[in-house]
Amino acid sequence: MVSLTVFVLLFTPALCSVAEPIHLPLTRRSGRVRTAQDHFAAADRARARFNFPTASSNLKRIRRDATNFVVTDQEGDASYFSTVSIGTPPQTFNVILDTGSSDLFVLDSTCSQCSNAPLFDSSKSSTFTQQQTTKPTIISYGSGSVEGFIGTDTVTMGSFTVPSQTFLTVEALDQGLIEGSVSGLIGLAFQGLAETASPPFWQALATGNKLSTPEMAFQLLRSQSADDQPGGTFTLGGTNSSLFTGSIEFHDLVNASPPTFWQVQLQAVTVQGNSVSISTGNAAISAIDTGTTAIGGPTDDVKAIYAAIPNSAPVNQRGGQGFFQFPCSTNINVTLSFGGQAWPISSQDMNLGPVEQGSSMCAGAIFDLTLGSNAGGGGPSWVIGDTFLKNVYSVFRQNPMAVGFAQLASPGAPAGTDGGATSARLPGSPPLPSGSGSSALPKSSSGKISTELTSPSSFSLSTFSDPLLPTSVDPSSPSTSADPSTTPNSSSKLHATTVSGPLSVLVALVSIFVAVL
Repeated sequence: MVSLTVFVLLFTPALCSVAEPIHLPLTRRSGRVRTAQDHFAAADRARARFNFPTASSNLKRIRRDATNFVVTDQEGDASYFSTVSIGTPPQTFNVILDTGSSDLFVLDSTCSQCSNAPLFDSSKSSTFTQQQTTKPTIISYGSGSVEGFIGTDTVTMGSFTVPSQTFLTVEALDQGLIEGSVSGLIGLAFQGLAETASPPFWQALATGNKLSTPEMAFQLLRSQSADDQPGGTFTLGGTNSSLFTGSIEFHDLVNASPPTFWQVQLQAVTVQGNSVSISTGNAAISAIDTGTTAIGGPTDDVKAIYAAIPNSAPVNQRGGQGFFQFPCSTNINVTLSFGGQAWPISSQDMNLGPVEQGSSMCAGAIFDLTLGSNAGGGGPSWVIGDTFLKNVYSVFRQNPMAVGFAQLASPGAPAGTDGGATSARLPGSPPLPSGSGSSALPKSSSGKISTELTSPSSFSLSTFSDPLLPTSVDPSSPSTSADPSTTPNSSSKLHATTVSGPLSVLVALVSIFVAVL
């Protein structure tokens, strides 16, 4: 038995050094039922973020290099959030999950405009280090900005911790950027977009080999309610086979030297069953962005899409420049392809509602992102937001860098339910069920020990006790990305005592050793 003990001690560290994936419940936040006018404003914020001219301004701005793009604006948008804890002892906050930006920021206790949300108090953390004390850092968004000072502290999400993660403590912000119980935002894109010049949380985990599989994954739920609702599942460190069927179709990132956005190339579009001619090359580069509600594209491509929809026309209402309308009774059938399968978008998601109260014309969810300016130039010309993402299981892989899509396990789930194709953003309300699983392509080595309504990390889905994944940040360290795995929609799909992954390997090796003895 002495030999067996030595054997176990030798092999256990190597097998257990990588943490199991976590499956975090998402909450969908929206202060009220959104109107078409809300979507018009959100589209302008998306244009500003990707440095295109806005409908509210006649100024033509010069397109900046992708590495200098400003980050996502969440103002007025429904959004998806989960929780992270910061400091020692930990302080817990709801933060929006955004694959279109790379910085982590949290509202600071010195912020006089931030009375409605929990605030970070650095004086109560024994591990906080102030990195900046004189000139504040400003992070710009489409319709405003946040201002504060850079610091480092221990950040934890679920079972993942980064002991010295860089983030911004926000002391001032424009009204409406952060609302309700949400205290910040965690960027899930690459270091090349970070205003703090430091690796984002997930990338620090991936670089430090803390993820069993370098993937993140989303299942987003659909709802029309104005209240915070369960919004889906976010998995970090793998995927969850309970949430999708078939294989994951991966597409390599384009213009990824260095990587910035999660961007791939849109290859084909169909409308009402007919192919629509779209731009190619750089003009087809698409950012896959959980922080954007709708879908934006180049002017000519968007016009071609609506030309295939009977009785459609440009929106004439104020603020609606770049949007199109169609009879509300029309079912719009659109598919997007990135070089493989054609992925359908629910007709429900394509309809943003009446362009004005009492109108029989509804606004479409695909809008003109560029407003006639030149598309291309290395940065994204399309932004693919939640209108599409709620209809697929999406996977963001760090190595090799790619974005993947798979069919949801429960397609066509009705609004307000936790199955199938759904969208919305989760900001800090009830969580969804969790579980573990593996993708059909890069198999996750995650263990499958789970219980009803409990994530693999034993965080309650009903209380959002699972914090976002943290990592230490070294400004000089290279950027990387990680893949999270999602939790299943239904607890019936969880296996209460099944064991796999590193633990199963250890058990097998011990069994063999005992047999030899």
